[in-house]
Amino acid sequence: MVVGQKIEKQFGDLKVLKGIDISIDRGEIVTILGASGAGKTTLLQILGSLDKPSSGEVIINGTYINRLTGNQLAKFRNQHIGFVFQFHQLLPEFTALENCMLPGLIAGKSAKQARQQALKLLSYLGLNDRLEHKPAQLSGGEKQRVAVARALVNDPMVVFADEPSGNLDSKNQEELMDLFVDLRKQFNQTFVIVTHDQYLAQKADRTVHIVDGVIVD
Repeated sequence: MVVGQKIEKQFGDLKVLKGIDISIDRGEIVTILGASGAGKTTLLQILGSLDKPSSGEVIINGTYINRLTGNQLAKFRNQHIGFVFQFHQLLPEFTALENCMLPGLIAGKSAKQARQQALKLLSYLGLNDRLEHKPAQLSGGEKQRVAVARALVNDPMVVFADEPSGNLDSKNQEELMDLFVDLRKQFNQTFVIVTHDQYLAQKADRTVHIVDGVIVD
């Protein structure tokens, strides 16, 4: 469902990715592990359409995303891809509910539709009593759950997560990965997760190891 073919990425004379081939199935939870500088975040950003490879192709559900133009790519990303980041990236002036609604509104849903979907997800994630709280009023674990709900609000084909547990304590780290597993069971959701967290890696269906820009067994 997500396929990377011969992906290379170079910054000046520095080659970060050196011909990556990767395939991820629908409903699979895959973690990407590697030392700092190995290229794992660069790979995630390329697979998630946030960056372009120097060469190679990324295909998501049959769409060659490298070949999309700016507006086409933005629309595809909004409708089919979700993102969860280490530091949440919630807008501080908006409530949890409003933050979760935003991708739906950008996708052209009515306020009623976006609100209904956001309420459904936030309720599922146990945040019914935090809907009107702004990020500064939420704990780290609560902010991350809002970020997960926001990533899912448009029912994406795949969610890319970059060190999603890196800013959480050990209890919330475990709860977050258990949440990903539950969401896969409930919605057949696909997750691609860059992490240093061995608990996340152990719970995943498969772990991809990157060393010096190449995948190793």
